Amino acid sequence: MFAGKRFRLTIPILAVNVEDHIKSSTVHIPSGAILEVVSGPTDGDGMMDVLWDGRTVAVFSIDLNVRGTEIADKSARA
Repeated sequence: MFAGKRFRLTIPILAVNVEDHIKSSTVHIPSGAILEVVSGPTDGDGMMDVLWDGRTVAVFSIDLNVRGTEIADKSARA
């Protein structure tokens, strides 16, 4: 399960703003950003919802796994 895990990006990625129900919009998430997984696929494929910068966005799980490093320390700040 990915829910609750946190990742620090080493390479920027694209995400889809899921809070904007009327209009889909993409956002660039910079390297160094910390993302916390809210929900998503358990098999590593598809998209997952993450918290970033106070909002929920959807990212591809492969992007998170390849372009991010899991944070084991719960005290790391977003």
